Amino acid sequence: MPLNVALLGYGSIARFHVQALREIPDADVRFAGVMGPRLEPTRAFADEFGFARATTSLDELLGDPAVDAVIITSPSEAHAEQTAASLRAGKHVLCEIPLAMSLADTDRLVRLADQADRRLMVCHTERFEAGLQMARHLVASGALRPYAAVSRYMFHRRENVNWMKRRRTWTDNLLWHHGCHAVDALLWLLDATEAEVKAEIAPPSGPLQIPMDLGIVMRTPRAQVITLGMSYNTHFPFHEYLLIGEETSLLYEDGTLRRPEHVLVQKGGEASFEAAVRRQNAEFLAAVREQREPRPSGRAVRPAMAALQAAQDQLDARPRARG
Repeated sequence: MPLNVALLGYGSIARFHVQALREIPDADVRFAGVMGPRLEPTRAFADEFGFARATTSLDELLGDPAVDAVIITSPSEAHAEQTAASLRAGKHVLCEIPLAMSLADTDRLVRLADQADRRLMVCHTERFEAGLQMARHLVASGALRPYAAVSRYMFHRRENVNWMKRRRTWTDNLLWHHGCHAVDALLWLLDATEAEVKAEIAPPSGPLQIPMDLGIVMRTPRAQVITLGMSYNTHFPFHEYLLIGEETSLLYEDGTLRRPEHVLVQKGGEASFEAAVRRQNAEFLAAVREQREPRPSGRAVRPAMAALQAAQDQLDARPRARG
């Protein structure tokens, strides 16, 4: 029986989700509806990709008994409440990162999913990147025993445009959006379920008037030190994870995984972003049909959300201490 999927949002990442669902073998998905803030572009998206309904009303979309699951691709600050509404309406949810912008909301959504007996999965797509999956396997198998991890996740975003150069109607959040990607990937790579956190962040600046640079240092229970540097200011883009181990070191950089001697995974093909989204969405469909917890579920990404909340708490406390 087809799985009826609705989409909340029609931005750049929404297109990757639709394409992935089209390419998953035996996905058997029907595009039931799409919701967006403005009716005209919502209808255009629905017509382009064959969605049965276009609406600006969340209640209308979630009130459709034919909708089995929703994929949330809306602005970050809307994720928590749209996820909660979807779960209360009895829908399975695949939510773009971040699931929420607080640990309290994360825990609330996990409880709602349990109470509703619905699947709640979060798009921590880096867990499905081929190179990072191999790095995780080497750590989990004991072939690499990491002492430390270092990450740079940086790009130029001084205007309110996204990664596809499309102008946004909302403002991004370096800590809770891109920080969520990096923090989760680092903890997952090291198989750490908790960490001590210290954070530094620059004050709001530039045309966007948001914090544009941050640094986070984490220490795992195994005394591994994680160092993360992030910026929306740099003219040199970086997306890399360095695992420093006893046996060797691994460098993941923009899709390619290498050790000092040779390349382990080369970017492209199954080691592409599109392939990672396809694997991610296939996992969501399988979890719904098999009535099991997806990987990663809202529960599984809690360590990253706890680390981000610790960083946020430190940042919130700093102005009061100085005042």
